[in-house]
Amino acid sequence: MSLLLLLIVQAAGFAVVRATIDRNARSQIARELDTDENVWRRLLDQNAEKLRQGSALLAADYGFRSAVNSDDEETIQSVLENHGSRIGAEVTALLDTRLNLRSLSASGGARDFQAAVRQVAPLLASQPQGSRMAVIGGVPYQFVMVPMRAPVVIGWVLMGFPVSQSLADEMRQLLSVHVALLVKAADGGLSVPVSTLSAEPLALLRRDGIPTGELDTDRGILLARASPLETVGGEVQALLLRSVDEVVAPYRQLQVLLAIITVAGVLLFAVGNGVMAQRVTTPLRSLLAATRRLSRGEYDVPLEHMDRADEIGNLARSFDKMRVDIGAQQSEIRRLAYWDRLTGLPNRERFRATVVAAIGASPGAPQPLAVLTLDLDRFKHVNDVLGYAFGDRLLQAVADRLREEVDAAQDMVARMGGNEFAVLLHGADASAAHEVARRIHRSLEEPLVFEDQSVDLSAGIGIACWPGDADDADTLLSRSEIAMYAAKRQLSGALRYDPGFDLASAQTLSLLSELRRAVERKELRLYLQPKVALHGQPGRAAEALVRWQHPQRGLVPPVDFIPFAEQTGFVRQLTLWVFEEVARLLASPQARHLPLRVSVNLSTRDLLDPELSTRLAGILARHGVQASAFCLEITESAIMDDPQRAEAMLNRLSEQGFKLSIDDFGTGYSSLAYLKRLPVDELKIDKSFVMGMEAGEDDAMIVRSTIDLAHNLGLTVVAEGVETAAILARLRTLACDEAQGYHIARPLPVDDFLAWQARQGEASPL
Repeated sequence: MSLLLLLIVQAAGFAVVRATIDRNARSQIARELDTDENVWRRLLDQNAEKLRQGSALLAADYGFRSAVNSDDEETIQSVLENHGSRIGAEVTALLDTRLNLRSLSASGGARDFQAAVRQVAPLLASQPQGSRMAVIGGVPYQFVMVPMRAPVVIGWVLMGFPVSQSLADEMRQLLSVHVALLVKAADGGLSVPVSTLSAEPLALLRRDGIPTGELDTDRGILLARASPLETVGGEVQALLLRSVDEVVAPYRQLQVLLAIITVAGVLLFAVGNGVMAQRVTTPLRSLLAATRRLSRGEYDVPLEHMDRADEIGNLARSFDKMRVDIGAQQSEIRRLAYWDRLTGLPNRERFRATVVAAIGASPGAPQPLAVLTLDLDRFKHVNDVLGYAFGDRLLQAVADRLREEVDAAQDMVARMGGNEFAVLLHGADASAAHEVARRIHRSLEEPLVFEDQSVDLSAGIGIACWPGDADDADTLLSRSEIAMYAAKRQLSGALRYDPGFDLASAQTLSLLSELRRAVERKELRLYLQPKVALHGQPGRAAEALVRWQHPQRGLVPPVDFIPFAEQTGFVRQLTLWVFEEVARLLASPQARHLPLRVSVNLSTRDLLDPELSTRLAGILARHGVQASAFCLEITESAIMDDPQRAEAMLNRLSEQGFKLSIDDFGTGYSSLAYLKRLPVDELKIDKSFVMGMEAGEDDAMIVRSTIDLAHNLGLTVVAEGVETAAILARLRTLACDEAQGYHIARPLPVDDFLAWQARQGEASPL
């Protein structure tokens, strides 16, 4: 039965292959005939162009034009004959401006040529760049005509040549295609004046005329493509023919070889079929049954035939090893899908599934439950300073503390990702959830110590209760996170979800969207807060600040949009806007005479922008302002986010001539370690220390130590937050260089600032 089936398949295959070869051969010939037709028409166009160039040369000949103007018929006739013979034109004629024939040079009967000229001349006059075919004496001629100008048109030169056997032979040599020209005269007679065909197909053409697609000869089938030529005085068809047998011949040899291989294969199949049935078929059925078990997830049943030493045994052993490995991988996948590898806690997916199950467990009489979401503060800074390995140990320690505080068997602690954790409390209302949150907060207040390195922890905790705060699990989790972010913003430890938090988020998103368009709408305003020198140093200084005059919200405080601009990266556009406005002010006539130095704040994203120095240099060049007129203020935290890149950028800015200042000095973590390496010119004491000088000596001691340290390092000192005259006097006593604050002046619009400077005049410092 198998042998019979194989023979049937082979016979069907041979039939399909033969039909496919014939179909492909015809398709290939059709594509080649498309190309042949294009080449044939290109050859005709090239010959016409050659004839047109010769005609144009004759029309431009000065002597010929002189003969035409003087009606020297003898010279005209001589020139036509000589020029036509040089370029191979059998017909050369001169026509007047009304297309009447004046002179004709033809190698055959002049009367036939005169009739043809009268027919093609009007057609060529309307299309001087084209060519026309005409049948003369059973031979197709190709005509072109060009105007003769002196400088207006004084006549037309017309030339023609026969489409001869040489053109067909050239096609045969170029593309191995047969060409035959079939000419049907006006009286109905059919002739083939040009052909590359042998005698038999040529006789068929003369007898039957143009074939319908193919020409069947004793030597095989010729596929034909008729290309009609637009002609007067008769009809001309260019017939392009290719042999099917020539294309199919190589494949016939392949079919013979394939038949020999098939016969040998059938014999070998007959012998081997019986042997293989005993050795292979039975074990393969066993393996097939094993694959069905694996597809059902049954990975605990071992395979048979593993004791064989042949390929089947190797396959069985490999298949069984695959079964064991897949089983282990499935177990690991299930574990990774629901458990966090670092802390051993359930992950977000398992936590969500548990919340969904807890809500769905009591649809009739819902039992309350609460979700707590907490996010560790300053965890990125711990990773950056102490390393990711230390950060991983910190997360593991936090997970252990959370397990200790949530000890009920039905409750769950999970790591949601990064430094975010969540707690599910079954049967807990808002009061019980707040109590657990307070315990967690207290447990995190105790510092963690690893290898003599102590880390203080804090976290924002958000609480959402079901069914009060949400109708489903996803909303409950989302609102717990919203409450957590609100708790982090307000530094309040733990907060329960409030619908107002969502409104605040929507307002924030709207504000960010509008801020992106504020620059284009010219809604930003430049404010300047004056700085005064406390010991008579020359020059005047101020700090540049940005305010947003919103068309609906009014003057938006910086605290409402600067932090979000820093988070989204838009702060870089704000920095460039402030720098541009300050440069424009310094270049203005009102401020050019003032020895003014303006401080501009740089954020973390500004320092990490590799194009910052180039952008600032471009603004300086555009306004013709020197870099020394600027002081760039950088916070310690901005430097510590990426110290190496920040240091490289600060060095470039210093080399450009900018004065550099450390803002909020004393509130960072590692400022002294970098102070000696950075090209800093100034320290700016944080206002919390300055304002605290009146309340206690501790802050005054910090201010005094900072001033002494800066002066010993050759740096100037600026104190911000000067709110009273007493603080200003104390700073003078401590030898502080400059001061700014509400006691001196509030931030002022540009015009008010210039007026304030004018009022100061030569008055003594405050």
